[in-house]
Amino acid sequence: MVHKLDMNNFDSEVLKSEIPVLVDFYADWCGPCKMMAPVMEVLSEQMDTNKIKFAKINIDDNSSIAASYRVMSIPTFIVFKDGKAEATYMGAMSQNELKDKLEQVLA
Repeated sequence: MVHKLDMNNFDSEVLKSEIPVLVDFYADWCGPCKMMAPVMEVLSEQMDTNKIKFAKINIDDNSSIAASYRVMSIPTFIVFKDGKAEATYMGAMSQNELKDKLEQVLA
């Protein structure tokens, strides 16, 4: 399951999470973002949700959060660990590529 984030729940769902969180910064009008949505869904079902949480945040509705993490292009994926941005990936990628990147960060 991919959690929907906004300004009201970003702190509690991401920054205070006890497990790492992959946050997809996206926009509804973004073609590559639309391509990545099913990839996020599949990975959220395949990977151990006790070890990583999957979430997404619309940058148009939450521009201050996107700006605070210097999101300049979308899609941008940031892995948060212990409330800090641990790794950042930009652009569309294959399911295997994203999974490999996540496994490296979680190792």
